[in-house]
Amino acid sequence: MDEERVGIIGLYGLGGVGKTTLLTQINNAFTKRTHDFDFVIWSTVSKNVNLGKIQDDIWKKIGCCDDRWKSKDRDEKATSIWNVLTGKRFVLLLDDVWERLTLLDVGVPLQNKKNKIVFTTRSEEVCAQMEADKRIKVDCLTRTESWDLFRKNLGEDALKFHPEIPKLAQVVAQECCGLPLVLTTMGKAMACKKTPQEWKHAIRVFQSSASKLPGIGDRVFPLLKYSYDSLPTEVARSCFLYCSLYPEDDEMSKSSLINRWICEGFLDEFDDWEGAENQGYNIIGTLIHACLLEEGDVDYQVKLHDVIRDMALWIARETGKEQDKFLVKAGSTLTEAPEVAEWMGPKRISLMNNQIEKLTGSPICPNLSTLFLRENSLKMITDSFFQFMPNLRVLDLSDNSITELPQGISNLVSLRYLDLSLTEIKELPIELKNLGNLKCLLLSDMPQLSSIPEQLISSLLMLQVIDMSNCGICDGDEALVEELESLKYLHDLGVTITSTSAFKRLLSSDKLRSCISSVCLRNFNGSSSLNLTSLCNVKNLCELSISNCGSLENLVIDWAWEGKKTTESNYLNSKVSSHNSFHSLEVVVIESCSRLKDLTWVAFAPNLKALTIIDCDQMQEVIGTGKCGESAENGENLSPFVKLQVLELDDLPQLKSIFWKALPFIYLNTIYVDSCPLLKKLPLNANSAKGHRIVISGQTEWWNKVEWEDEATHNAFLPCFVPIEE
Repeated sequence: MDEERVGIIGLYGLGGVGKTTLLTQINNAFTKRTHDFDFVIWSTVSKNVNLGKIQDDIWKKIGCCDDRWKSKDRDEKATSIWNVLTGKRFVLLLDDVWERLTLLDVGVPLQNKKNKIVFTTRSEEVCAQMEADKRIKVDCLTRTESWDLFRKNLGEDALKFHPEIPKLAQVVAQECCGLPLVLTTMGKAMACKKTPQEWKHAIRVFQSSASKLPGIGDRVFPLLKYSYDSLPTEVARSCFLYCSLYPEDDEMSKSSLINRWICEGFLDEFDDWEGAENQGYNIIGTLIHACLLEEGDVDYQVKLHDVIRDMALWIARETGKEQDKFLVKAGSTLTEAPEVAEWMGPKRISLMNNQIEKLTGSPICPNLSTLFLRENSLKMITDSFFQFMPNLRVLDLSDNSITELPQGISNLVSLRYLDLSLTEIKELPIELKNLGNLKCLLLSDMPQLSSIPEQLISSLLMLQVIDMSNCGICDGDEALVEELESLKYLHDLGVTITSTSAFKRLLSSDKLRSCISSVCLRNFNGSSSLNLTSLCNVKNLCELSISNCGSLENLVIDWAWEGKKTTESNYLNSKVSSHNSFHSLEVVVIESCSRLKDLTWVAFAPNLKALTIIDCDQMQEVIGTGKCGESAENGENLSPFVKLQVLELDDLPQLKSIFWKALPFIYLNTIYVDSCPLLKKLPLNANSAKGHRIVISGQTEWWNKVEWEDEATHNAFLPCFVPIEE
């Protein structure tokens, strides 16, 4: 409010987070102290904008709402307001703005930034439309703040009814997830509950069906639903509700979410996969701007606030055309699948994060389009289980213990998305040939997978995404490469490579090079050096993993510097410039490469977001001191990790340095260090990670020995430490 360059301030955040309360506090502050403003004006805008009402609210503060005023039309009122406010200093507080408000039409002069206009909205997009000089997100309360607010509304007497109640009350407060509206509502609702049994019942209901709690289903959720109703398209609303299928606190991959939306048929505005992907990212942006989705710990993930998820499930189960179409029991500690009768009606079923061991029977599911079974204990699926699911489009069986697929999977003729990642399946059944509509096949992290029947992949003519990264199948196999090349619509490919010859064979295919998004280099045990030059300009390469390469000592890139020739031999007859290398690379994982001493080349991946290094016995430096000078015109000017968000270092007994000087780390939010006893310094100073909080996890003994650049740096990062269990 005191900054002269800031005239318009937008306060945004999800419904019930306390924006109006904050605006009220600003208004009240002006009534309690002297100030330099001639007028402090409040107007509630609301969803259905009435410019005349806003003009009346302003005139009540600066003039007189007599019959003469009321007889004026809107333009005449605007002129009157303009004439009075021009030359005056004023604060205009606008609550609950849902769309762009043209203040000049109201009569508010904007030329003097000494005047202040502060508004609240649920949408960051409205902040942009209102040309806010400053956008401030109003976040949920911390755990301590939540408890204080809940306790205030509960009353001290309620905590004295029984010795167990204070602890149970803290559980209820925690379930409110820092949302002031819910904390206030629940605090007042629980004020008369005198027994532990009543409190335990409330906790149980909150965790299973929050809408049944007093004030939640009839007041809180309808209020939050305004944000859902205001989404611009039915597609955006469907995509939002889809997110509620995931468990509480789940970090959802943006790309995975979009692939599922595409396969569900939500994103059909464009015929091509890339166009649909772009539409998906646009919808994610819309949901984030509406504060219905939140950015995850890394920016390729998103998450749902728990209360917003509960509201979405309430919408999906109890209102509108999706009524009773969602069966969601994710994270419900189920040991058995729901009764067969429960499968009849739902369109979408999510049983993720349970302990279900087997799927039996033949549930009749004429409407079922989505089935999420990720992270169970599945060991067996009977052949008849998929017999009556004619419209199933998306099937997620990932992270289970199944060793084989039932032959009955051939009945899923409408299936477009199949995720088998992180399973123990040894061989894909030939029956998959019947899945002629399959567009997305995920086989990553399946080390037991050793056999894919010949002509199976090439028979899946509609395949556009196939991920075989870190699985037992090597994509350098000549026959498999030919099958992949035959896929007309292939757009996104994840690969595992285990030899130099396979590496060369795969990357010599222009078609496959253009599709590769993920590469896993594994078991290169016959060579001490690996040339990565041919990967530098793989334009869509997003993730690179190098693992179990025990003899590997050097990762080589033939840099081509302007005016300077390199003497190293070229790989696949190509050279690259450091300014254009690894442009799309976001994730690097190095594991069990015992002879690697540094990873200097990652300094030239400009968009790297996550770096993980695990179990590398001789790793001494992440970026080698002095080695950048061999590769760059001036190593001293190098500033790597510009976009890094997550750095994980684990079991590196010789590691002494990450980088030789402090870095700004504009986006860094997580540093994890475990079993790195020689790492005494972190590349941080008092200006690093400024403006946001990072979490540094490690062993307490290691943390106590970290050497800081100065006391200011030590003090800045002391609150960031979170000890890990020994």
